[in-house]
Amino acid sequence: MNFIEPTLETILVNLENLTPETEALWGSMSAQRMVEHLSDSLKMAVGQTVFPLEVPEDRIPRMKEFLLSDKVMAKNSEVPFAKKDQELRCADLELAIDELAENWVEFEEYFSEDEQRSTLHPYYGNLNFDEWNRLHAKHFTHHLQQFGLIT
Repeated sequence: MNFIEPTLETILVNLENLTPETEALWGSMSAQRMVEHLSDSLKMAVGQTVFPLEVPEDRIPRMKEFLLSDKVMAKNSEVPFAKKDQELRCADLELAIDELAENWVEFEEYFSEDEQRSTLHPYYGNLNFDEWNRLHAKHFTHHLQQFGLIT
């Protein structure tokens, strides 16, 4: 599977055709909720939002093996740290995309001094910059496909 290149430019280009009326091909997220969810993952990457480890530590090597593989994320999966009934925090989709862009810049700045620094992901354990980038490539691809923005 080819995943998107995890860059702000690529992400923004792929979000150009997203509207508040764009419906998901699967799942129950609205377009704006999906964008805010992607922002949440960036906040997690820089340690602004912290969740406890959800998997036993001895499973982390297998989870990272999946992360580094070409396997796609499962459709309709729910995780305890991404509540589907979470309220929207931005006034509209455009502001949510602006927030996403700001969070991406913060992500890049956070790791610019030390790409080996790490922050905790609830399923994958501590991830460094390259591992977070791989996760973002998979995760953003998954949600862009969910809304038919890429195939």
